Amino acid sequence: MLFWILIAVLTAGLAAVLLFPLLRGATGEVPDRAGEAAVYRDQMKELERDRASGLIGAEEADYARAEIGRRLLAVSAKAGVPAAADAPKPELRKRGHALATAFIILILPAIGLCLYIRTGSPGLPSQPLQARLDNPGNNLDLLVAKAERHLAQNPDDGAGWDLLAPIYLRGNRVGDADLAFRNAIRLLGETPERLSGLGETMIAESDGVVTEDARTAFARSVALQADNPRAKFYLALALEQGGRAEDARAAFEALAKESPPEAPWLALVGEHIVKNGGSPAAVAGAGGPAAGGTAEPAPLPGPTQGDIAAAKTMSSGDQQQMIRGMVESLDSKLRENPNNLPGWLRLVRSYMVLNDRAKAAAALQAGLKTFPATGADGQQLVALAGELGLPTQGEVK
Repeated sequence: MLFWILIAVLTAGLAAVLLFPLLRGATGEVPDRAGEAAVYRDQMKELERDRASGLIGAEEADYARAEIGRRLLAVSAKAGVPAAADAPKPELRKRGHALATAFIILILPAIGLCLYIRTGSPGLPSQPLQARLDNPGNNLDLLVAKAERHLAQNPDDGAGWDLLAPIYLRGNRVGDADLAFRNAIRLLGETPERLSGLGETMIAESDGVVTEDARTAFARSVALQADNPRAKFYLALALEQGGRAEDARAAFEALAKESPPEAPWLALVGEHIVKNGGSPAAVAGAGGPAAGGTAEPAPLPGPTQGDIAAAKTMSSGDQQQMIRGMVESLDSKLRENPNNLPGWLRLVRSYMVLNDRAKAAAALQAGLKTFPATGADGQQLVALAGELGLPTQGEVK
């Protein structure tokens, strides 16, 4: 009800503003000027009578007539009406004012109301900022705003910084991501994910250059988790950017050999191997044999030579986006054809490499639907979950 009262008050105020010139014009100086002109016309008639009766001479009458005529013309020009008798009638002016007034008071508000009812949301309940922050739903911006407000009051909440850091990085809020990763590490300690995230943030801040600080962060990440292709890729890239082509090629080739079959990042690894003087064959035969299983998995397409060629012109951020696109493509294919254990194992690992823990957990649960934990295949997924620190509850009994 308060909303509609405000709408009515605003409409009345706007109507008053629009009507003010009309009301002022209707009672302004036009009637006064018209009356003054009538006085001059009466003087002209009286002058003619005096001349006819001989009370004034012809020459004096001409002078007086010219002066009265000049004043009459001046008054008529100021009033905006002709001096002749064919001036607009007051009735016509009143009718025009009445139509304009009716349009402003009745038709204009009616048009606005109809447009609002058709295109607006009159039934939407009011949502103050605090109420939206208390119940943000799936609105990521509100979730971030709520977390930021919480951290402003509790700056030593390491879990909050740990939550926001990768969100900032994905949203290209590099400065905020740097601060969040450093606070999370300071309060919660170093983990491979936090150190890799901090390293990627420093690379983004330096426009794709692996700085010495970033290289140190990745080296510490590998020290905590030897099986860390994400950090190893950037360490190899640091060697390449430092002009150590042979060492870089060896590092990229080692990463290719350690990677799972058809890992989504192999396309970029192969491109860097070739760039540093290696052979694409190092990638074509890379990766260990597929994990066993009772069912024959449907082959999943790997990166093509066109993908590798396209990656050559990409920045570090674009390369990361390309990797994410390949991982999501693998996810989509597994949803359509879930009977592929190696595919699920690769997908879970790939999401962890991308620092997307939520999607890795979702992929794990989806894989356990097809390969229950009670079977040998499902045990491989459970073992992977233990290795990566992912929960197996929920879909698994």
